[in-house]
Amino acid sequence: MGELRVNGVEIEDTYAEAFKMRAARAVVTAETSAWALTAGMVASGYATSVIGCDAEAGIEAELAPDETPDGRPGVSLLFFGFSKEALGKALVNRLGQCVMTCPTTACFNALAIGDETVKVGGQLRFFGDGYQSSKKLGERRYWRIPVMDGEFLCEETFGVQRAVAGGNFLLLGVDQASTLVAAEAAVAAIRRTRGVILPFPGGVVRSGSKVGSRYKALRASTNDAYCPTITALTRTALPEGVNAVYEIVIDGLDLPAVETAMRVGLRAACRPGVVRISAGNYGGKLGQYQVHLHRVLAGP
Repeated sequence: MGELRVNGVEIEDTYAEAFKMRAARAVVTAETSAWALTAGMVASGYATSVIGCDAEAGIEAELAPDETPDGRPGVSLLFFGFSKEALGKALVNRLGQCVMTCPTTACFNALAIGDETVKVGGQLRFFGDGYQSSKKLGERRYWRIPVMDGEFLCEETFGVQRAVAGGNFLLLGVDQASTLVAAEAAVAAIRRTRGVILPFPGGVVRSGSKVGSRYKALRASTNDAYCPTITALTRTALPEGVNAVYEIVIDGLDLPAVETAMRVGLRAACRPGVVRISAGNYGGKLGQYQVHLHRVLAGP
């Protein structure tokens, strides 16, 4: 494809390389939206990359009472892992330590129950020390665990589905301030899209990584080709005048969701101060999906 510009910003003819993952979705409710949001933020903390975390996780959306199973305000959370087993362990740990402990909360599975499932409430029930009780509604079982402000209600089984992680694009800008404004605009646009999360702090990555390191103990290290302070010391990918780079990383329940998020984010990021938008890949050698920027922008 030929040169493509949006609002004067060059869109490089390249692709993001994304990976097959497993995903789960939890709905957490509470007596107030503030407590639901608190539980969601804590449960999805320290979950930026499976390189160093047990899962990648984030808040998908804040939910009104008419969108939740128990008619209370809530949040939907997405969790991603490389395997069903790893994801199940992360869910039990995170929901047990961060949601069951949070005042007034309840927790529900929000994916279809198919071939792949993990026990969540079915594991957390043991915290009830024999005083827990269960109730089955239709095909779903819920556990009621006594806690000091009443009961913690948690669904026994959570669905797991195939998903996509690692959709991304890079904003190359003239300075830190204007590039960050563009990144924040992209984040705001993407967060209106359901089915995806931005697992990094505030949705923005400053420390993009490459595979491998000169230090044998590290699986990943700084993406030196995009670090503006060492352009004279490395094989830089930065054009003249670029002094800041931010990356947006997207995980989604399926490839169309990731593509939609990338599309709205790319368009929103084309602002003054951004010179070029690129994407991170590994030459097609690692990820199972290639999300081409030009093709994404040509979509609806």
